Amino acid sequence: MAIINRIADFHDELTEWRRELHQHPETAFEEIWTSGFVAERLESFGIEVHRGLAKTGVVGVLKGQGGGDRKIALRADMDALDLTEGNDFEHRSIHPGKMHGCGHDGHTTMLLGAAKYLAETRNFNGTVYFIFQPAEENEGGGRRMVEEGLFEKFPAESVWGMHNWPGMPVGTFAARSGPMMAAYDMFEIDVTGVGGHGAMPHLGVDPVLVASQIVVALQSIASRNINPMESVVVSVTQIHGGDAYNVIPQTVKLAGTCRAFSSKVHDQIEPRMRRICENVAEAFGASAELRYEKRYPPTINSEAETEIAAAVAADISGAEYVVRDPEPSMGAEDFAFMLQEKPGSYVWIGNGPAGPGEQLHNQGYDFNDEVLPIGASYWSRLVETQLSRTA
Repeated sequence: MAIINRIADFHDELTEWRRELHQHPETAFEEIWTSGFVAERLESFGIEVHRGLAKTGVVGVLKGQGGGDRKIALRADMDALDLTEGNDFEHRSIHPGKMHGCGHDGHTTMLLGAAKYLAETRNFNGTVYFIFQPAEENEGGGRRMVEEGLFEKFPAESVWGMHNWPGMPVGTFAARSGPMMAAYDMFEIDVTGVGGHGAMPHLGVDPVLVASQIVVALQSIASRNINPMESVVVSVTQIHGGDAYNVIPQTVKLAGTCRAFSSKVHDQIEPRMRRICENVAEAFGASAELRYEKRYPPTINSEAETEIAAAVAADISGAEYVVRDPEPSMGAEDFAFMLQEKPGSYVWIGNGPAGPGEQLHNQGYDFNDEVLPIGASYWSRLVETQLSRTA
């Protein structure tokens, strides 16, 4: 494996940074300590630092030795999850109820490692922007950075992202053009009937029965409304209603999530849900109100940039360790908002073996520190390839 020697030299330092970040998890738009940690290190490398975009975002600006007008952007997410950590190692979270359960501590560290190396060598032309983004989990920090002028202030020609992937061997990468991650939406449905005595259901309109029929009918969106060659998920993940064994409630609340890989399919989901909810409820003499929120679009990699990303990954690990046809994930990623503005590619990097209790968003997860110099080397070679001084 062609890890950059200089980056291998400070692997221990990267490990210290990553574990310190892991101990201090902060969630969406509250990454005050984390953004300070990042900014201090960037400044110590001699990198120009900009703070405050999307409240806690940090952007570092580094120019190469040879001048040049080309500019590219590398992005890492910084936020943690509202999750109580189940690990008992020394660097476990010190903030109850918050945890780096998705590896953003590792993502931040890998990009800092690349920034340190590139600031020392500057063996490239043009400019690289190091984007440290807040609030990836659910709250759309990437969208907010774009809306607040990210690419007007830092006019990159392309943007690049990376996420660790438990279960993929250390040293492997996965890259594909087209959809890599799904669109992500949320919904709530209020079903209103006529409450009454559980022993006399004929005198009311049972919203529990109506809600149950709606849950079943919503599955027809995937099975009967969407092209079978496409992928869509409609998952009802919450049902709330009633307080007593012998009382039919007045209302029942449903909630859940929808996922799709194509924008066309994504746009079909809400209208069909609305018709199902309203008409099923009406058939039973009840009513249903749908609140639907589009959160993240699908993460779509551009073809040319993905070929570049795969070639760089192959230079680091060898072509046989770059998976070119990974199955896209129904997970979502707000890096999608940046890819809507600029061409780019989002790759996965192997985090090593992972049991059922060690996956992403699990209380037993931990980022694998063995991956740090691999990811930092990938970022560095990507910059040196894209902004080559000999091009």
